[in-house]
Amino acid sequence: MKQPIFTVLTAVALTMLMACGGQEPASSEGQTKNAPKSMVADASSYDPKRGEGKYNAGNTAFGALDAGLAGKGEAIAGTKCFSCHKTTDERLVGPGWKGVTARRQPYWILNFITNPDPMIDKDPEVQAQLELCLVRMPNQNLSDDEARQIFEFMRKNDGTK
Repeated sequence: MKQPIFTVLTAVALTMLMACGGQEPASSEGQTKNAPKSMVADASSYDPKRGEGKYNAGNTAFGALDAGLAGKGEAIAGTKCFSCHKTTDERLVGPGWKGVTARRQPYWILNFITNPDPMIDKDPEVQAQLELCLVRMPNQNLSDDEARQIFEFMRKNDGTK
């Protein structure tokens, strides 16, 4: 009776070991062949103050806080963001949101939440955060309206009136 259980456990253990291994060794540049490739065609064209995406200073002018949009943004953040982020400055999986609208330009935030992959690949500050958090922010496929609503909630969280 003990022999079949031992055989099954051994087979399971070997399967797990094989599944964990088998990665290709790092190349001479220290990266594996499976490393993500940037969507930014030319790294020298990346602007860390603007980010990578369709938002810029010309299309992100904001006036007074829109409480209606902020409420919708809080609801969206509750389903898409709060499993990794807190509204305080405390890190959960990702960094806390408190003060983010004072530290970053609106267009940078909107570009990052709608287009995180190329920014993670190219932005030195985001890469430093990734070293602390150890988890890439997933693309939540936010619409323009959802991104604006989440941004309004971030402004409200930071005390914008």
